[in-house]
Amino acid sequence: MTIYQLMKKKSYIPMTKVKNPEPKKKGTDWLIWAAWADRITFEEIKEKTGNSESDVIKIMRKNLKPSSFRLWRKRVHNTSIKHRKKFKLDRKKLREKIKINDIY
Repeated sequence: MTIYQLMKKKSYIPMTKVKNPEPKKKGTDWLIWAAWADRITFEEIKEKTGNSESDVIKIMRKNLKPSSFRLWRKRVHNTSIKHRKKFKLDRKKLREKIKINDIY
């Protein structure tokens, strides 16, 4: 092995370090990660894992501490992003509000 081969960079693609990297899709780790993520809806979780919203709630209740579960439920209940229909409805209302404000 030459010195050039030893000093050569392992990759030319820069590696981005993420605070909470996405775990592998198999298992409950990915499900818990996706449930905490704001931009992943329950519909997407069902498409990828086959678990419905009630299944996700049961898994979260089983694997999280009680205080963490309550915090997660409060967060999911208050954010409309986790449900695709609510998200689209809120976006529509926001667009209408912006249009009305632009007129005046």
